[in-house]
Amino acid sequence: MNSIYTIAFYNLENLFDTKKDPNTIDRDFLPWGKKFWTEKKYRKKVYKMGRAISNIAKDKTGKPPVLVGVAEVENADVIQDLVESKHLKSLNYNFVHYDSPDERGIDVALLINEDYFTLEHSEPVPIAVYETNGVKDYTRDALYVKGVMNGERVHVLVCHWPSRRDGADTTSHKRVQAAKQITSFIERQADINKSSKVIIMGDFNDNPVDVSVKEHLVTSNLYNPFEKLMNITRGSLSYYSQWHLFDQIIFSHNFFKMEKGKHSFQNADIFDHEFLKEWKGRSKGLPFRTFSGKRYLGGYSDHFPVYINLKKD
Repeated sequence: MNSIYTIAFYNLENLFDTKKDPNTIDRDFLPWGKKFWTEKKYRKKVYKMGRAISNIAKDKTGKPPVLVGVAEVENADVIQDLVESKHLKSLNYNFVHYDSPDERGIDVALLINEDYFTLEHSEPVPIAVYETNGVKDYTRDALYVKGVMNGERVHVLVCHWPSRRDGADTTSHKRVQAAKQITSFIERQADINKSSKVIIMGDFNDNPVDVSVKEHLVTSNLYNPFEKLMNITRGSLSYYSQWHLFDQIIFSHNFFKMEKGKHSFQNADIFDHEFLKEWKGRSKGLPFRTFSGKRYLGGYSDHFPVYINLKKD
């Protein structure tokens, strides 16, 4: 069997069901809401997300990813529908998810292929960020998962940091706060030390070279392969007509060490295959998204998945 294993992250662009949640602001994603979000559109979205996930790096490994961190999922029900969808149901996926205090009701989760990964522990990681006037911004929690992948213990964090909606500069301090809290959480874990294998993945709403990621998250014990992938012609999303690489997977330096029975880093990439792209018009080559504003396009997501491949020696 091929000894290359994929770890992936994918922002699913608002995977909402069609039911009203009284505790969140989800009215846009209802049949009578702004986006006229129907059961047919929802099922089409789930089908396409499953197709995309099942194919991430499959041309290189011959198998689906072991772990897939996801962002912008509304609840456990939509993730259950996802793992039971056509392209994933025959695969041995389970998932970890916790509801978080995000006002829109979007969370992160981790899909786990139980053929290769055994869950040992999981917990939500609250992220407390504040406006410059001291008002709390209720953002999504991060997710911490500990488990054994092919016989080797791995610690995983899945993140979705505050957006740039009000401007990159005016919201930068929130992402710096989030980075500091993730670093602090890792430092507090009694069983994480310099020999531990750690993976941090997410939509950081910042590029690898931005201050939150480069100066406050990527410590001396961590490496970000996506910094080398940054260029003006390619990214995981297009934001204001520019490519960005907000979606990244960062890992501890010990993944560079080749040892018998251990995983080592092989490569990192953006999964931007043609079927995930717009194929014509002004947006040709950009992510084929579900919506452009209020306009329904029926695509996949406004982000491409990203991934790393690990080799087990």
